[in-house]
Amino acid sequence: MKVQVKSKKGLRTILSVIVEKKNIQIKMDERLKELQKEVALKGFRPGKVPQEVIKSQFGKSVYGEVVDKILRETTTKAIDEKKLKVAGQPKIDLKQFGEGKDLNYELQIDCLPSVSLKSFEKFKATSFKIKIEDEIINGKLKEISNQNKQFEDKNENDKASNGDRVIFDYSATVDGNKFDGSEGKGVQLELGKDLFLKGFDQQLVGVKKNETKILDATLPSNHPKKELANKKTKFECKILKIQKPKANKIDDDFAKLMGAKDIKDLKALIEKQISSQYAQALNSITKKEILDQIEKNHEVDLPQNLIDQEILIMTQNLKPEEKEKHKSNNEKLAKSRIKLGLLLNEYGEKNNLKVSDDEVRNEIQKQIKGMPGQEKMILEYYQKNPSASQSLKGSLYEEKIIELIKSKINLTTKEINTKEAEKIIAEFNESFKENDKSKNLSPGKNKIKSKKISKK
Repeated sequence: MKVQVKSKKGLRTILSVIVEKKNIQIKMDERLKELQKEVALKGFRPGKVPQEVIKSQFGKSVYGEVVDKILRETTTKAIDEKKLKVAGQPKIDLKQFGEGKDLNYELQIDCLPSVSLKSFEKFKATSFKIKIEDEIINGKLKEISNQNKQFEDKNENDKASNGDRVIFDYSATVDGNKFDGSEGKGVQLELGKDLFLKGFDQQLVGVKKNETKILDATLPSNHPKKELANKKTKFECKILKIQKPKANKIDDDFAKLMGAKDIKDLKALIEKQISSQYAQALNSITKKEILDQIEKNHEVDLPQNLIDQEILIMTQNLKPEEKEKHKSNNEKLAKSRIKLGLLLNEYGEKNNLKVSDDEVRNEIQKQIKGMPGQEKMILEYYQKNPSASQSLKGSLYEEKIIELIKSKINLTTKEINTKEAEKIIAEFNESFKENDKSKNLSPGKNKIKSKKISKK
């Protein structure tokens, strides 16, 4: 194999590669011998088909197969020989090929630029340490308590009212006929929440224990059986119990029910949960502040094919008119992402930063612990999608790089409360709206979803 640099302009290099015909013929003969052992042709014993017959029958396809393999092998060798760092997929332009001829082709390669990093020591950024006020923690405690109500039986003749829990068996019919799922035992409904069928629980207001009541309802439009969708249904309900809510005593026993050691531990878990939700947005602000300085203080030549690929990924779900409308902004954002990616990767390599498989597995385990009840689904997702694990590895790698940069720059820590955090996040989001660059980051008080606190 002969490799020559035909031209070099900017980041684009064109290599001329020649593979001699004798080497191609050797590969051809090897493959034809393999086929002799594999092919069964009428009139010949297995493994005894003459090579000339094999060649006449399969020569063209064997040549194509051999050339394809040679192209894969020689392009890699040519790139290694010239010590090129390739950006994206090289392009092959066949100049000469065919049986009995040398294989001559050109390899168009867009190379990664050489990146010269400047010192980060003069960079400045602010990190935020948030203090969650007692009133917010106590409010969350009350919310958790309301979500985990305890009930006690009402007196035998007491009627059910909104807020009570009714426990009942039911038998349902459509046009007088039973159907799959038409019976239920020990069903529990908290009246007033309307969580079963629309308007169903309000018909249970006023019922008493041991009473039987006929209720009218309509099956949902998304019923699994299409023939039952939106069908009028009669439910015969046998009332087993009427229970009223009782106030939770928010103490150590309640905390243990929620998965904590005691009430102090539960409050600490709540504080940690809320803090982490704010921290995600606040850390993004600090990261953006750092990345803006890195991008501004470095000049990097970018391969056009990487820009085109990034734009394609960014706009793959957009309509043609939307792509055209935001063409300039998309190109600017693509260049910014690639530039920062190259700079951060160079910093990571220079500092020998790596992410081990164990670190990826530990991160997956964290996700599993954070989503109780969905453990199997998360595990299967990563097992069936290797690209998801690779993407997670990339995120962890970037996180390591950012943390190292933080340790090198002038990083000021500012203590803030939740009101100050909301203001900082809101202002940050507003600036992003103006630049049309990003989605809203704010967790917002109304967006911090309440969930059962469990000990992680």
